[in-house]
Amino acid sequence: MLEVRDLSVAYGQHRALDGAHLRVDRGEIVVILGANGAGKSTLLKAVSGICEGAVAGSILLDGHELVGQSPDRIVEEGVALVPEGRGIFGDLTVEENLTLGAFADRARGDESANLSRVYSLFPKLTERRRQTARTMSGGEQQMVAIGRAMMSNPQILTLDEPSLGLSPLLCKELFQNLKAVRDLGIGILLVEQNARQSLAIADRGYLLENAHIVHEDSADALAHDPAVQAAYLGAGGAASPHTYDDEVDEVGAEATVSSDAPFAIRAPSRATQSADAVLGTSVSDLVAKASSQATETTDLRRTDTSVAAPNGVDQTDRLRAAIKEIENAAARARTARGARRGGPMSTGTTAAVPKGASHPIPAPEPTAPVTIEVYRAPRVEVYRRRPGSTAFERD
Repeated sequence: MLEVRDLSVAYGQHRALDGAHLRVDRGEIVVILGANGAGKSTLLKAVSGICEGAVAGSILLDGHELVGQSPDRIVEEGVALVPEGRGIFGDLTVEENLTLGAFADRARGDESANLSRVYSLFPKLTERRRQTARTMSGGEQQMVAIGRAMMSNPQILTLDEPSLGLSPLLCKELFQNLKAVRDLGIGILLVEQNARQSLAIADRGYLLENAHIVHEDSADALAHDPAVQAAYLGAGGAASPHTYDDEVDEVGAEATVSSDAPFAIRAPSRATQSADAVLGTSVSDLVAKASSQATETTDLRRTDTSVAAPNGVDQTDRLRAAIKEIENAAARARTARGARRGGPMSTGTTAAVPKGASHPIPAPEPTAPVTIEVYRAPRVEVYRRRPGSTAFERD
């Protein structure tokens, strides 16, 4: 059994953990819930002996003190950590990663049995044992990280945000695998943001707020607590008939939490108003009215093709004017092209009005002659001296 007593961690003047108490028995899953920065990862690091802060208090594993021990000695005692971000060796194969987990003396004699146990828990790893770890999916890499920790033959397995970055489907598979690990008799201490799924598989849970453990209860009781639902699961978060919405009697009413509750989390106010109340009319009536107006406008446009434009100009007149302008532009372009080819426009006289044009098109101004400079590539001349001669002759 892992037991934490009055554990405190400080980074200089900042106290990241203050007087924490918890226990984890063999064959049970204990989850720690809390907001970011509450001290969850610090607690796991202190248990594993890798915390950089000043650690005070007591951490006992079957009566043996772990505080002050080196990380490798803590692994030898029977505590294994799966860190946040997995921390696997990406350039090694799956089997090489798993074998590294059996480096502890307590695991070397059972390496083959432990490897078979890992492969039985994670059949995908059996198929991928020769694959480079970094080429695997996030869920498969998480399996490698958990399998590597189990290769050390631990009594207690600690996991820091194991579902981070995984899809919902992979999360579900991961938590099912953790239940299988628990069934082997291994205790699991789990830090997880996915409160809903972690409480679904856990036996007990702790709430960690501002470096203090403020509440402990069974996982089922925590999942049904309205304050926990509001803080970690969202309104109506637990997958049960009792939800946060059951606590709201009317619009604007706040969920009631007993004043003698042993922890300080309070459900926030959920004052809401219906859309009909805000608009002052029925939303369905507004939708029906808008649909009716759109239908009438469409029918009017179909029956009257001369509907006036917003600026008062008839749509047919605007179309004719646009076509006329296009024709005039084409006529001007043809006249200018003829001038460039030496036609009548080259004399600088005024051209005749093209058919359909509204005004004569002025001839372009005469332009100065264009000088074109031609550059020739440099020529290389080669001279050779004939045998028996002192003069050079050009080839």
